[in-house]
Amino acid sequence: MVREFWILGFENTHNTKSILFLLFLVSYVSTLSTNFTIILLVIVCQHINAPMYFFLSHLSFNDILISTTIVPEMLHIILKEGSAISLSGCFIQLYLFSVSGANECLLLTVMSYDRYLAICNPLRYSTIMDLKLCILLASISWACGIAFAFPHIVLLQKMTFCGSNIIYHFYCDLLPLLRLSCSDTSANEIVSVFNSIPFLFLPLIVISGTYINIILAILRISTSAGRQKAFSTCSSHLIVVCVFYGTIMFNYLVPSEGQFLGLQKMISVCYSILTPMLNPLIYSLRNEEIKRTIMTFIFLKKQRKMYI
Repeated sequence: MVREFWILGFENTHNTKSILFLLFLVSYVSTLSTNFTIILLVIVCQHINAPMYFFLSHLSFNDILISTTIVPEMLHIILKEGSAISLSGCFIQLYLFSVSGANECLLLTVMSYDRYLAICNPLRYSTIMDLKLCILLASISWACGIAFAFPHIVLLQKMTFCGSNIIYHFYCDLLPLLRLSCSDTSANEIVSVFNSIPFLFLPLIVISGTYINIILAILRISTSAGRQKAFSTCSSHLIVVCVFYGTIMFNYLVPSEGQFLGLQKMISVCYSILTPMLNPLIYSLRNEEIKRTIMTFIFLKKQRKMYI
């Protein structure tokens, strides 16, 4: 009977583990600093009060949750070239990662609806997307994300794990855990199929539909300057959606055994570590208002130091 799991992490990295450790540590510090900066700007700066920035702050907090769930334990695994984790600790990590992953899908869907209203229905945008609706949509996203992983955790706690206890990954993911189970896993597989509809495919359909309407609306704008301005308001979100969904879909299409195992780990690094780090950079670099706010914030801080 398995009482704990051994997370193998990245194999054959004895000579490069210091470099890997530093790379992932720098990416984690960057993720925390940039996402906390976005949250701080949205809270402190009163002129950044549009619904888009409200949802962006929630996305930043969710990215912090994803990274904090995975990276600190992964850094320990890299240094020790593997690490033991209890069953309960593994289930908690899986639950938090599932919550943040499901919430990311829903928040990106809500943000696409926000961009759809802003471009396709600008006259009624401020009336429809008021603070009450913003709070409601964000609350629904978090509540659905929190409820999403409960069935899997309940089913996993009832399972028996025997034989090998090695997880060939750098965190506790569902598929590696199901392979180690001696119990029937059909219930988990059914739950995974049903959950993929409202949390993966339905959001993808909604996002695709909103962007088809957005593109058609932009093409109807007569001036090139107007088209460019309209597209710039949603280009950052579109890039984030493509990166996040592209890596997730590719990850679950690639077989997770044999020669593809290393490739799947690298793809997992993309959506669990790189995406949370890149999201605030994409939004800040492509958003003039955020760039102006950051520059103003830095300028005021320097002035305050000069007076002190």
